[in-house]
Amino acid sequence: MNTGLSGGCGCGALRYRLKVQPMIVHCCHCKDCQRQTGTAFVINAIIERDNIDHEQGATAVCTMPTNSGSPHDLYRCEDCGTTVWSDYGRRETMLFVRVGTLDEPSRLPPDVHIFTRSKLDWVGLPPEIPAFDIFYSSVEEFWPADAKMRRGALGF
Repeated sequence: MNTGLSGGCGCGALRYRLKVQPMIVHCCHCKDCQRQTGTAFVINAIIERDNIDHEQGATAVCTMPTNSGSPHDLYRCEDCGTTVWSDYGRRETMLFVRVGTLDEPSRLPPDVHIFTRSKLDWVGLPPEIPAFDIFYSSVEEFWPADAKMRRGALGF
């Protein structure tokens, strides 16, 4: 299947393609994401590692500390340092693709806003998109049925 969703790093050395649509797209407003991206939030498309076709270029992994204490591995272009995806908690089978690295990031708007308790005051949230002070109560209650099945197939 060709989703038409391709992306890469800032210098063009690293390129990837998503084989399927992501399971869900988070817009995270936590302090860690603000600090690590140098901006107000990050938009992550959660997808199975096997559904990312890494077409060219090499990544270097950098582990960042988090307030939760779980490791956060950032996969950056080895040449320019752009973070293209990450692995929260070393799940290994599920990655968080940085939507801003897609060629057409407007094609993956957020399904949900999380950690809005630390949202910057000047950021407005659209009323039609669910938003949570911290995180939604459970994946089982919030994720679409097909996404829950895909996540379950990964052992989560």
